[in-house]
Amino acid sequence: MPTTPDPLLPGRLTAPEPGWVTRSDVVVIGSGIAGLTAALRIDAELRARADDDGATVMVVTKDVLNAGSTQWAQGGIAAALGPGDTPEQHERDTLVAGAGACDLEAVRVLVNEGPAAVRELIALGTRFDHHDGVLSLTREGGHHRDRIAHAGGDATGAEIQRALIAAVEAAPSIEVIQHALALDLLRDADGGVAGVTLHVIGEGQRDGVGAVHCRAVVLASGGIGQVFSASTNPAVSTGDGMALALRAGARLRDLEFVQFHPTVMYLGADSSGQQPLISEAVRGEGAVLVDFDGGRFMQGQHELADLAPRDVVAKAITRRMHEQDRPHMWLDGRHLGAPADAPLDATTLEQRTAFWERRFPTILSTCRSHGVDPVVDLIPVAPAEHYASGGVVTDLWGRTDIPGLYATGEAACSGVHGANRLASNSLLEGLVFSRRIAQVLPGELRSWGAPLPDVRVPGIVRADVRPGLQAAMTGRVGVLRNEAGLRQALTELATMVDEVAPEVGVAAWETTNLLQVSLALAGAALARAETRGSHWREDHPERDDVACAGHHDTTLADRRLRREFRPSPATDTVGTADLVSTEGAAL
Repeated sequence: MPTTPDPLLPGRLTAPEPGWVTRSDVVVIGSGIAGLTAALRIDAELRARADDDGATVMVVTKDVLNAGSTQWAQGGIAAALGPGDTPEQHERDTLVAGAGACDLEAVRVLVNEGPAAVRELIALGTRFDHHDGVLSLTREGGHHRDRIAHAGGDATGAEIQRALIAAVEAAPSIEVIQHALALDLLRDADGGVAGVTLHVIGEGQRDGVGAVHCRAVVLASGGIGQVFSASTNPAVSTGDGMALALRAGARLRDLEFVQFHPTVMYLGADSSGQQPLISEAVRGEGAVLVDFDGGRFMQGQHELADLAPRDVVAKAITRRMHEQDRPHMWLDGRHLGAPADAPLDATTLEQRTAFWERRFPTILSTCRSHGVDPVVDLIPVAPAEHYASGGVVTDLWGRTDIPGLYATGEAACSGVHGANRLASNSLLEGLVFSRRIAQVLPGELRSWGAPLPDVRVPGIVRADVRPGLQAAMTGRVGVLRNEAGLRQALTELATMVDEVAPEVGVAAWETTNLLQVSLALAGAALARAETRGSHWREDHPERDDVACAGHHDTTLADRRLRREFRPSPATDTVGTADLVSTEGAAL
């Protein structure tokens, strides 16, 4: 077997010495649902503890408070809130989607604590959609019940973000630093968290590189969307938190399980960056996928057809694209809002337009801005990178391997998503596990420790290698993978490590983070010689529960990436033996 490159990576980012220093007991990195929930709940817990009177919480966000991924969430948040639904049914759907790679206890935490967490979000001021005074619930791929709560039709994330930001701004004891990129973790003599270095733009005395000394850090920094050329993620999703944790000595797990959303609006072969998402909820309302011959190709692929789990749909679209030699497929929602057999007259068009304007106003506006009217037109769609199911390894309370470092949301690997995240479980995960961190963190706050001098070897790569990095990842580590392509990607990525940046800056720091995470991801994908969930190996098309049931953990040791396979405990696959696999066949 040919060897793969094993490059020496930076132990920390090259950066000037901190020009300013401040203090806060807890630093939360990230301002999506996971970060803001953690900040609010931790602050409340600290205020309630007499021995922590005066303790402070700081939220650090890379852009402005609402610039992360949460605001882009269209479909909603999943929880067993409807009549006849139960956490057990939600658990079953989550395990099926996770393809035998979920942590059963983590899933049970998610589904059992989820309903109360959503109700708490409502009490905070989130205005979910209601019909006749009853919470409106819809269905998305992989769910057997209507359990997706939504807001503003298809603006759920934006509404949740609005409510959380309002609550944070009303909390005088929470400090917010915007336009701040987290660089590296500071450690004390015991190896625990002692602070974090930041680069801040335009904050007066806190301008440039500085340090926040603290007793705990909560990573809620989001995902790795910009690893790929086309993604539904915003530009800020450059894997900064995962890379920071990796350099600090934490484990990253299951990075190979990257979810590609099946229905992203196709804007052309040259389109890159953040692409328009066409929510799964559109199919939940009855839209269907069709090919260039008008055929509904999801029929017979899975018992749920167009509402199959995302990995099944993404693979089916990709297969049909290859079969018809086309760059995309079509989503047909022209019949929504009126009977499918209704004559196409002014009344029918009015009914269908009213439905789209009420239920999916954001998607309708986006499609029309690109010259497509979904009331009368087919929507061109193709899979694009959407969500990282892996991340920094945590326990059921958000703790990582490093004392004082916690992780939540997409930056974390709590174990709930397994090999393929169930639709609308992401917002719920951030909500539930951030609440759990807040339950334990105040009682675990470490004594103030002096940060040790950081002796790790610094490094930084040129920002202009990013397009080549994204091309290698998209072409060889995307929806469809094989050994030759993965080895080629690793070879190409390894050469970029030596492209040293002539000067420091945000673009170079971000690119260095992307490169470290990409090398870890591609290495894990090469090691997993099977097809499971969102990981599709054309050279190993079958799922292998004998040799591959387990997790690939990646660490950085002596500046080199090291990977360890950890077989799954029996509880990882409990309850899945009699379920339907994500390939649609009985197990």
